[in-house]
Parts: sequence; structure tokens; C-alpha cells
Amino acid sequence: MTYYRMDSEPLVSIITPVYNRSATLNANIESVMSQTYSNWEMILVDDCSIDDSVKIIEGFSKLDERIKLIQLTENSGAAVARNKAIEMAAGRFIAFLDSDDLWKSNKLKTQVEFALKSKVALTHTAYEWMDGDGKSMGKIIRAPKQLDYKAMLKSNYIGCLTAMYDTEIIGEKVYMPEVEKRQDYALWLRILRAGHSALFIDESLAYYRVGHDSLSSNKMETILYYYKILREIEGIGRLKSAYYFTIYLFNAFRKFYLK
Repeated sequence: MTYYRMDSEPLVSIITPVYNRSATLNANIESVMSQTYSNWEMILVDDCSIDDSVKIIEGFSKLDERIKLIQLTENSGAAVARNKAIEMAAGRFIAFLDSDDLWKSNKLKTQVEFALKSKVALTHTAYEWMDGDGKSMGKIIRAPKQLDYKAMLKSNYIGCLTAMYDTEIIGEKVYMPEVEKRQDYALWLRILRAGHSALFIDESLAYYRVGHDSLSSNKMETILYYYKILREIEGIGRLKSAYYFTIYLFNAFRKFYLK
């Protein structure tokens, strides 16, 4: 299947790591195929799945040339998988969508138009929680309108499934630090530390799957890993890290437990 696009529509490369996600992959890929914005490529990197994930991706790639499969030769984790996809990406914009999450059909069109108009390096949107069966939980996660580096140290306000950065504004591709957890947060910090800012679109354009088997399901372990990023990747001293960690704990509690 061949797609004809206008030159005014820049290519968006969608980065999707996959590991044993046969239960959610069909809906995940279909949510990308339903986008009203057509100039995209979806790069799915399989991290040695032992279920039918590869078979599902291969089936979609035969239907749509924009869907591309990369298979790692050894299980390496989400950061390596995402970075491999970024390496292969041909788009001006780099967007992220984990294999158990979904996009609304107007997500890319709304975000690309906003990014081109605002001329900012990093954009993100509101998103809605859904349960393991894909049913809405009635909770929408929002963020501050604008974020800089210091603001992001207080919390990971950016949902990975909504994030998109502009390689033309930044001047290059930016890769995720290859750490076990919170690679996305470390990437946003890396972009903002360089002097860029992130702008928020106050419209829910994606669905985040909340469940025991999601990439970030172990909340306490993820929260503790935040401190490690402050100390080891950002190089922030103990006292200042403790200060930001306290704020982060409060924000995490408010996000996950308060309406």
C-alpha cells in the first residue's frame, strides 16, 4: 500500500518497544493506522518476545509499508529498543508510543500542527487512563503549560505516550540514557537541560493502560529510580536531590491517588 503526502507534512517517526505484547499490539497499531495525519512511520523494535508479537507486527507490515519491524538478537530492555528505533528513524519528529497504549485518531495532526506553529523542541499532551481491558477509568492526566529543566526536576510531567520532539529545532536526534527505568524522563531532562522548553497541549489525545503488566507498573520501584537519575545522570548533589525527591514524592502521590 503506497501513500502520497504533501511536502508541507513533515514525517513523524513513531518509536515503539515491544516485549511480549501480543494481547495489546493489535489495538496499539490500529490506533496509529487510524491517524488523520498520514505522513508517519511506525518503528516497532521487538526485544526477543516469546509470544506472537513478531507475527502480529509482520502481519501489519505486509498491509502498510509505514509499519516497520526490527528484531533485537538478545533481550536488552526498553531503552536499547527505543534507541535502536531512534537510530533508524527518518522523521523530523520523533514520537513515542509504548505497545500497550493507544492514540486517539487526531493525536498526530493536532500535535504536529501545534509543534510547527509554536516552534518548540518538545511537545506533549494530556492523556486518559484505561484499565487492562481497554476501558476508560475516567481520569485525565494534565501538566503545566510550559516546562523548563528546573520545573521538570520536580516531577515527570510528560507522559511518554504523548511526547514528540523536533529534530530540526534541537539540531540532532537525542537518544535515551540506557538505564533500566525512567529512560523517558531522563530523555526529557536531557533535552531541557540544553536550554529547550516543553509545551503542553491541554487536550486528551491518548490512552495509558494502567495494569500489573505495563512497562511502569511497579510504581514504588519507579519512584525510587527517580532519585538515581538525579544523582547519577544529572549529577545533582545529595541535598538538592533530596529536595527534588521530596517534591517528586508529593507530585507522584497526587497524580496516582488523588482525583
